[in-house]
Amino acid sequence: MCSVIQLGMLTALVFILLCVQPGRGQTCTEGFAYERRTRQCIDVDECRTMPDACRGDMRCVNQNGGYLCIPRNLYNQPYRPDPIVPEPVYPDPSAGDSFVPSPPRSVEPSYPRVISTAQCILGYALAEDGTCNDIDECETNSHHCNPTQVCINTAGGYTCSCTEGYWLLGGQCQDIDECRYGYCQQLCANVPGSYSCSCNPGFILNPDSRTCQDVDECADEPCSHGCLNTYGSYMCNCDEGFELASDGTTCIDLDECSFSEFLCQYRCVNIPGSYSCICPPGYYIYEDGRSCEDINECDTGNNTCTTAQVCFNFQGSYTCLNTLQCNPPYVEVSDNQCMCSAENPACRDKPFTILYRHMDMSSGRSVPADIFQMQATTRYPGAFYIFQIKSGNDGREFYMRQTSNVSATLVLSRPIKGPKKVVLDLEMVTVNNVINFRGSSIIRLTIFVSEHPF
Repeated sequence: MCSVIQLGMLTALVFILLCVQPGRGQTCTEGFAYERRTRQCIDVDECRTMPDACRGDMRCVNQNGGYLCIPRNLYNQPYRPDPIVPEPVYPDPSAGDSFVPSPPRSVEPSYPRVISTAQCILGYALAEDGTCNDIDECETNSHHCNPTQVCINTAGGYTCSCTEGYWLLGGQCQDIDECRYGYCQQLCANVPGSYSCSCNPGFILNPDSRTCQDVDECADEPCSHGCLNTYGSYMCNCDEGFELASDGTTCIDLDECSFSEFLCQYRCVNIPGSYSCICPPGYYIYEDGRSCEDINECDTGNNTCTTAQVCFNFQGSYTCLNTLQCNPPYVEVSDNQCMCSAENPACRDKPFTILYRHMDMSSGRSVPADIFQMQATTRYPGAFYIFQIKSGNDGREFYMRQTSNVSATLVLSRPIKGPKKVVLDLEMVTVNNVINFRGSSIIRLTIFVSEHPF
């Protein structure tokens, strides 16, 4: 955007192209200034504000919105009248006198006249053939353009203009800051007479050299797992079981086992992107993938018991029980009971029967816990029963709680850590004072405590 000064013909009239200058409030065209008092655009007297408005032998004449440059010798030249030949006066024919013409008289005109002695108008030169040729003021360096301006020859004159990227301001060609007008979509760098556009990281400059286009960084596969392109950037994401590292591109495995000790019932094993629960020998992973379930080796046949032995399964393992052998004076009355007859003198002060029982119990079982119950199978009139632990309770882990006249419960009072085998003789004493009788029976209870609490 620039002003162009045109010098042409005799009066060297200066034409001012209207240029809208950016202002903070009101905007006026070139050659006018905003007056706050009247709130109007008033004419600027360039002849007063611009000392070098007209150069050489030229005089500045202010105009509304511009000014004129007129040669001083032409402006100050006095006006001379052209001789005017009056119309001839003819006498009345009836007078009879001879005709005598009167001498011519000069009449002063009512407007100034400019007499030029040149055969060609200003801006042209007389050629040898008598024609008027245009003078190239730019080539002959006879122009009055400012050193910052560019001279452009025209018919009969020349034009002072500014090169692209400059505008006329105060008689000087000033660089236009194109960056102020948003020529670039993102980044703009002003340079003399031009500008340069660039883009932020994540964008590339389009062929129009002004707008920017997003770069799809995911096309270069910068992420170790997944990539999501965003406007001007990208985001990396990780598969399940992984987390994004501090570099923002690589994925590292999550150690799920470190989150909680209750993730698996027995043991947690971390694997890339996940984890796995394992169980100790004698167990298998349940359907939930976390719990351990006992393998019944006796049912599956995966045991080492002989045909003469009985396989007894308990939590996490099994044992092979030999066939019952009753020590004298006891005799076997069933596959799990020995009896000492009252008629045998050797059975005096010995329990009448010994019944063998087996049970299993998890290690560290919570206490108190009722684990076994005893009950008299035969009732005698006038008799009462006493239940007690006769042997095997060295650690005081158990006690008997009588629940009725004929029954009692074995209670676990302290946790037992396995693997361990506990053998308890639980005695039921029968007392009948009517017939002065006292006898007892034994339940030999073998408890297999597992190694693990499940």
